[in-house]
Amino acid sequence: MEVYVLAVVVIIVALIFDGVNGFHDAANAIATAITTGALKARTAIIMAAGMNLIGALMGTAVAAVIARDIVDMTQVSAEQQLFLVIAALVGAIGWNLITWWFGLPSSSTHAIIGGLMGAGLAEQIAGNDVHIKLAKVVEKVIDPMVLSPVVGFGLALIIMVILNKIIKKANLKETDKFFRSAQIFTSASLALGHGLQDAQKSMGLMFMAAAPVGFFGIQPGQTEIPLQIILMASLAISVGTMAGGQRIIHTLGSKITVLSPQKGFVAEAVSSAVLFISAYFVHAPISTTHTVTSAIAGTGASDDIRAVKWSTLKNIVMAWIMTVPSAGLIGFMFEEIFRMLFM
Repeated sequence: MEVYVLAVVVIIVALIFDGVNGFHDAANAIATAITTGALKARTAIIMAAGMNLIGALMGTAVAAVIARDIVDMTQVSAEQQLFLVIAALVGAIGWNLITWWFGLPSSSTHAIIGGLMGAGLAEQIAGNDVHIKLAKVVEKVIDPMVLSPVVGFGLALIIMVILNKIIKKANLKETDKFFRSAQIFTSASLALGHGLQDAQKSMGLMFMAAAPVGFFGIQPGQTEIPLQIILMASLAISVGTMAGGQRIIHTLGSKITVLSPQKGFVAEAVSSAVLFISAYFVHAPISTTHTVTSAIAGTGASDDIRAVKWSTLKNIVMAWIMTVPSAGLIGFMFEEIFRMLFM
């Protein structure tokens, strides 16, 4: 296959992944606001699409991590690099659609990282000069993957306990009204953080596809993400968000714990803070899904540990654990298929 045509195909598939990401993960930012009545579903989805678009324009540090810190494939041909990226994308999209179908909020972030590692492993086994950067994966992926849900759960639990003491004697009706209004801002902030984090993963993939053939004026050794890639990724995640994700909204909004406006506010505020700190200070591609789900569980546990529906949470955690190996297996299989057919 002509390498330039292949590069275009890979970029298109990366944009589809970006759109599926918006579709699959839109629920993360708006589930609590819809469940508590702060926003109507359609209004919330439009708001999330707009904030995802803006958030995607706010940084590229996470994109650089995806592009250079997971798999080193600079020593193989442009064609091999492109097939590796498309195999990784197929793995991530496939796993996202499977978990969406079952209404499980799994991580698009870890799906694409699993896909890249699986496709990279296939090339390593075949004896090609492709290397998975395990030290970087541990530093930038594994550590944040473990820490972000722990921090989300712990912070939400602590803040909710303090907030409950503050509002204990307040008028419940007035308190609910105040926090419903406040949720409009925190859900918008969460959607902004989702765009900031998740669109950058697709930017990194498009950069990996464009760099071997010099698209968008990319020079050898360049690490800066071109403006054209930033704009395309921003629009794709916004359009995908408009499609919504009602199955996952139901799981996040009602199947983990009973949500009040106060709990929704705290879960959104904590998740937003973790996303922004990770993007700007740690430069780690963390999972919006993991962070939000854990924060929701933390608010529920503030009342009573039994208020959390642990059976639902167990299913979600199992989906999390399965994401990297499952997307990796799909990526591995497709890399093998592509190598047999085209390389």
